[in-house]
Amino acid sequence: MARMTARERRDQLVGVAKAVFAEVGYDGATVEEIAARAGVSKPVVYEHFGGKEGIYAVVVDRESTRLLDKITSYIHGEAGGRQMVHASAMAFLHYIEEDPDGFRVLTRDSPSSLGTGGIGGLLADIAAKAEGVLQDFFVRSGLDPDTAIIYAGGLVGMVAHVGAWWAPVQQPDAATVAAHITALAYHGLQGLPANPVASLDPPKPTNTETSP
Repeated sequence: MARMTARERRDQLVGVAKAVFAEVGYDGATVEEIAARAGVSKPVVYEHFGGKEGIYAVVVDRESTRLLDKITSYIHGEAGGRQMVHASAMAFLHYIEEDPDGFRVLTRDSPSSLGTGGIGGLLADIAAKAEGVLQDFFVRSGLDPDTAIIYAGGLVGMVAHVGAWWAPVQQPDAATVAAHITALAYHGLQGLPANPVASLDPPKPTNTETSP
């Protein structure tokens, strides 16, 4: 068998580490376990990544980039509100289908000392991209584009939360789940009032009394 190049070995170790982190989490994973599953000695892992923190940071960075790239490829500036919500949901659910280990790593708690940002930082990046699409939609709809980030964050959070619920079971299918998310979100967007604060005021009572 041909010997792996340094790049091939690095990629192999990242793949093995992702499976270990997905299975037992950061705290439960060890360099020994990663090395054993990869069929190498511990010093090989240290040589490439400096230790568990280093390889974990690479795994999270790669998965974050993959998910963000997938969602970005599904949405575009010409998309309307319905298309953006549906495309974002489908991208998220397809990522979960294709790489459940990657999703588990992203959604597990990570040590704050690593500064990887985890799922929170990733969702903030996704929301920032969704904000640009929503701003165009708000302008066309006569709404305040400066508030788009609020709705973008809410939409992305909803998709991510539903995705986390759906990941272990994957039932019903992705297309059905995405359709339900789209129906809820889009009909809410469609009926947005120009002044949401004022819309919360209770209606004033009307005088139904008749004069004698």
